[in-house]
Amino acid sequence: MSRPDTAVLSAHGVSLSYGRRPILESVDLAVRRREVLALVGPNGAGKSTLLSVLAGDLAPDEGEVRLDGTPLAQWKLRDLARTRAVLTQEHKISFPFPAIDVVRMGRSPWRGRPEEDHDERVVAEALATADVERLAAQPFGLLSGGEKGRTSFARILAQRTGVLLLDEPTAALDIGHQEAVLAEARTQAAAGAAVVVVLHDLTLAAAWSDRVALLHRGRVAAEGPPADVFTAPLLSLVYDHPIDVLPHPATGELLVLPDRRALIAREETA
Repeated sequence: MSRPDTAVLSAHGVSLSYGRRPILESVDLAVRRREVLALVGPNGAGKSTLLSVLAGDLAPDEGEVRLDGTPLAQWKLRDLARTRAVLTQEHKISFPFPAIDVVRMGRSPWRGRPEEDHDERVVAEALATADVERLAAQPFGLLSGGEKGRTSFARILAQRTGVLLLDEPTAALDIGHQEAVLAEARTQAAAGAAVVVVLHDLTLAAAWSDRVALLHRGRVAAEGPPADVFTAPLLSLVYDHPIDVLPHPATGELLVLPDRRALIAREETA
């Protein structure tokens, strides 16, 4: 096992292209235990692709990813499923399973092992944490987008791994559930997990992550604590839009906001 101060998951010179289109170029990234690492950047920057490579769902054209020091290619799938859990953007189930059965799917890597004895307790805890207890008997396909997202989040919590890879877990969620999901990510990290989360909301990323990796055109443009990375000049350059970074008047937390003054002035003079 990795020590808390070392990288449990690491990308080394990772590059990937779709046809002639480069998606990731020479990415180096370390994911450490007891940290929430946010992957941020504009559309098409490579965030979700990088998360898939870190998960082992996509193989890079060049470079490698190591989990606990071992290249992902050398991991058996069941061992990998007991070590890392992945929440994807899409939440599709082909059959009309009730939500509780979807959450129970997170326990499948532990079948035939002593951990299986705790399945019902773990599933109940995951349902409660994700606030989907009242949805347990409802068909997954009939849930709203946000309810599907929270149920899928409960599934990966039930998987009980030390590495959580979350692709836009706050998409389609109301503000209260956005905060609750990211607070749980922080709780998991505090308990010793390594958490990687793809986010579009930079204010949420600033509030809940320990480190951020800002991707731009397939490369890591900056990486470090949010206060170091989230500067108005850098974000305005990467997002190709004027951005303000301000302290919250009461808490001092970073607020990342679009600067609309130029757009408003343009409309007023049109």
